[in-house]
Amino acid sequence: MKPAAFDYVRAGSLADAAKVLADAGGAAKAIAGGQSLGPMLNLRLAQPRLLVDLTAIAELTASAEAPDALTLGACVTTADIEDRRIPLGGLPMLAEVAGGIAYRAVRNRGTIGGSVCHADPAADWPAALAALGAECIVFDGRGTRRIAVDQFTAGAFEVALAPGELLQAIRIPRPSRSARWGYVKICRKPGEFALAIGAVLSDPDRGVFRAVIGATQGRPIVIPDAGAIFAQAGAVNEAEVHRRLDAAGHARGPARRLFLTALARAGAKAGIA
Repeated sequence: MKPAAFDYVRAGSLADAAKVLADAGGAAKAIAGGQSLGPMLNLRLAQPRLLVDLTAIAELTASAEAPDALTLGACVTTADIEDRRIPLGGLPMLAEVAGGIAYRAVRNRGTIGGSVCHADPAADWPAALAALGAECIVFDGRGTRRIAVDQFTAGAFEVALAPGELLQAIRIPRPSRSARWGYVKICRKPGEFALAIGAVLSDPDRGVFRAVIGATQGRPIVIPDAGAIFAQAGAVNEAEVHRRLDAAGHARGPARRLFLTALARAGAKAGIA
């Protein structure tokens, strides 16, 4: 298997990358770890005229701490997070999620921003970050804008990036000390993409009780009022979960039982269900 012919540019700065992407008019793809785009190129599922390599841009591998949030550059690798080579104070759940993604060789090169931009519905990072209320910081060559992770994902393998825009960083709010967290993915064997994902964040000090259903047919389903999902003692409210899936246009079928199971297990891990 060989990719279709393409040109290659290694961008030296965010501004350079944005300009090259804009000039390409949608015919270019940004690449960093390449763990998703590489196979798609080989299978000719993606045939860009130009690849823009982002790995020389220092800002994309930086992290920044603030009292209320942690900001991770889009090219921070999953292994960096798993091994805590970046500070995760108040967000230890990031290392937990990272350690369950794919295999070590993939985690060594795969980036958090690449996963979010690839927008595979079965991927871990889009669902986990949506549960944490994270925001994408998008750069267009002149300035930045912020968009919630779940809104950044426009659909299966689609994101809300205009030509000339690239994901610069992800800003993740810090939960309070009283916060409880649960994340469960169901897959055929460890390391595979999920068949169903359930994530729960209960943070009463910040007035947050959020649940997310991941591995759907499109963007993660965010439930900001998760009390309705866990209204039944010791179990999820199945009728309410079905209602949320229906509203999101998710097809009915036996696979829905996996979403119920993932949510129930995530709630139990968080000490809720």
